[in-house]
Amino acid sequence: MGYLAVVASRWGRRAGLATVAGVTCGLAIYLIAAVAGLGEAILRAPSLYAGLRWTGVGYVLWLALETWRGEAETSPGHARPRSRPKSGRLFVRGALANLLNPKAAVFYIALLPGFTNPDRGDPATQALALGALHIVISFIVHSTIVLAAGRARPLLAAWGAGSKRRRLDHAFALGLVVIAAWLACETSRPL
Repeated sequence: MGYLAVVASRWGRRAGLATVAGVTCGLAIYLIAAVAGLGEAILRAPSLYAGLRWTGVGYVLWLALETWRGEAETSPGHARPRSRPKSGRLFVRGALANLLNPKAAVFYIALLPGFTNPDRGDPATQALALGALHIVISFIVHSTIVLAAGRARPLLAAWGAGSKRRRLDHAFALGLVVIAAWLACETSRPL
């Protein structure tokens, strides 16, 4: 969510919504994989789960490094404020952010089946309906964050010039490092 806010505050609502579309696509892929039974294979194979986990941690650290250096859209203080990345690139980054998040896989694989009831119909259909509802709610929440951050864009642009902007970049980069550490610790054991 922080990444979405940074993208929207840096490059505007359109860029933020492109990223939301990628995040939403990542959730949809995990939902389909979970219903097809593919996601459970990740949780049952420790090496696959560990690979997903550490790739996700590495991706967040990579975003932190880019932010620290001010070289990518993850940073509100990018050196070229007018150069907005293409929507396709933002879409891919949003999708990757979710696909490399083992917590998203665990959510669909471990929690969703607990809300289905075989006596009330096909569990796969129920899981798809519940997952689709989750995706719609996530889309609304993420879009709201983007719209709010987009409105704050002029304030951040006025406040964050020069060394203030670099400090903001560095603070956000350190926040991403904390998130990577949290992801590494929190996902150390699958459910």
